Amino acid sequence: MKSRDNDDVLIGRIKYSNVWPIFHYFNTESLPGSPRLVTEVPSLLNRGMLSGELDLAPVSSFSFGLGWEQFLLLPGLSVSSDGPVNSILLFSRKPPEEIGSGVIALTNTSATSVNLLKIIMEKAYGGKPTYWDSEPNLEAMMEDSDAALLIGDHAIEASWRDHDYIVTDLGEVWKRWTGYGMTFAVWAVQKSFAEENPVFLSRVCSAFEDSKRRSLNDLGPLVEQACRLIGGTPQYWRHYFNNLCYDFNDEQQNGLALYFSYARELGLLEHEVRMNIWSDNTLIRVKE
Repeated sequence: MKSRDNDDVLIGRIKYSNVWPIFHYFNTESLPGSPRLVTEVPSLLNRGMLSGELDLAPVSSFSFGLGWEQFLLLPGLSVSSDGPVNSILLFSRKPPEEIGSGVIALTNTSATSVNLLKIIMEKAYGGKPTYWDSEPNLEAMMEDSDAALLIGDHAIEASWRDHDYIVTDLGEVWKRWTGYGMTFAVWAVQKSFAEENPVFLSRVCSAFEDSKRRSLNDLGPLVEQACRLIGGTPQYWRHYFNNLCYDFNDEQQNGLALYFSYARELGLLEHEVRMNIWSDNTLIRVKE
């Protein structure tokens, strides 16, 4: 990601279809100062937010956990599921509970899903696999591995191909194991930026909420765009977008708090995480 060379406001956008409803009608030209959108895979947006290069962006939930003290969460926005998510998928030759001592290739494009897999493998299945990081290429990942984790559009496209792998949806496993939905991404803003730009941030939140509402009221444009750019059928994409949850209410916050608790228990996070939510008037602190 390029370092900033001016005072432009930089807003990150995930390079996957799962955020389309929140961004489809989001127009930076209608915002003061015409901020710039930076479109990247989650891992690069995470890095940009943690380093302060980006002012606000959707980030992997785990990365928010790493940097929560420098961030605030934008209210009402997430990428979550209450069961199957359809784009966080483990491909394996045997059921995942049978590869506890095996080798698993991990996508290098995100953090939340990688650590969700580790939590599931170690806490739910009692395993201790060996992990290695890879570019998101299923064939290459499986050459010397028992399983491979893919996310986003890479996972979707791989799930359509002919192969003999068992496909395990991590959102479905998490729901069955914990009873909670899983939040994969949240919208974060630099705390310092939020404190200095409350009026601008209020406009941004309204623009995101408006895009979410308009998109979910009529999925037709998103479905058509997905078929054109990625492939698949209108039925697949309508189900995909309908199945995801883009809110961040108590239900999503409770599931994410449990995820953070398990991550800390396994040493994936070194500290507790507080989810501080920005609002126009005051700071709302939840789930300490």
